[in-house]
Amino acid sequence: MSSPTSSQDLLPADLTMGTVMLKVGDMKLMADYYQRALGLDIVAEQDGGLYLGRRQKPLVHLAPAPGLNLPGRGEAGLFHTALLFDDQASLAATVATAAQFEPQSFTGSADHLVSEAFYFNDPEGNGVELYWDRPRELWAWDGKKVVMDSLALPPQRYLQEHLTQSSVDGQREAGAGVGHVHLQVGDVQSAHDFYVDTLGFEKTAGWHGQALFVSAGGYHHHMAMNVWNSRGAGPRHDTLGLGEVLIEVPAGDDVGALADRLKAARVEAHHTGAELRFEDPWRNGIRVAVR
Repeated sequence: MSSPTSSQDLLPADLTMGTVMLKVGDMKLMADYYQRALGLDIVAEQDGGLYLGRRQKPLVHLAPAPGLNLPGRGEAGLFHTALLFDDQASLAATVATAAQFEPQSFTGSADHLVSEAFYFNDPEGNGVELYWDRPRELWAWDGKKVVMDSLALPPQRYLQEHLTQSSVDGQREAGAGVGHVHLQVGDVQSAHDFYVDTLGFEKTAGWHGQALFVSAGGYHHHMAMNVWNSRGAGPRHDTLGLGEVLIEVPAGDDVGALADRLKAARVEAHHTGAELRFEDPWRNGIRVAVR
């Protein structure tokens, strides 16, 4: 299938990322981490699990999955869930609580030019990115590709510059959202065929044939896929880790248009009208629903 050429073949520009569902082995351990380390509150207890978020907005759904094994490092699945903060002080507050809660969970930080990002692993090995976006007018574009990099971002200096007592005290009242979701896949070309040519995201960046960044509406990326640990990976087994990625769209027509594209591409999907469930080539679960 060729790349989308008309707006009808693209996902809506005002798409947003919704709740990320994780299959969890130790609910107490994981709930403790997301609440105490990341400053999230329980928004709802339903479906046998917990929805955690900020300001009553669910960001992560922890679903109990006793008996499942942890995924292997080289398997397809979640690379990280990226939580986006409104300002640098709010980001600094959560970086500080996460680092204090479990210093070994910190895995790195980077200035990506479009954003400032800090990386952690939760107790079951799911990657978490905490980040702040620079204003869009400061992003540089080379044609349709956004200019990103990975420059040094020393954590201690960042906290010294941006951490305030008020941001610590008001941590849970500060807004946050799922800014993007980054997946591990088996190969980048198949990811492009699926996420760009079929779903209707636009490619915004690549990384030496090892990663693909895609978005709607000119964001730097709503989703990314890489092969850094998982090159050659086949379809996933049923393991702990990623259960489902939710993509939210403004209208039922957007869901219907995507359902038509999936049908044309012979991608099996379950369409209820208001939402659509399907899997990518590696059996990563995706749900598209009206916001």
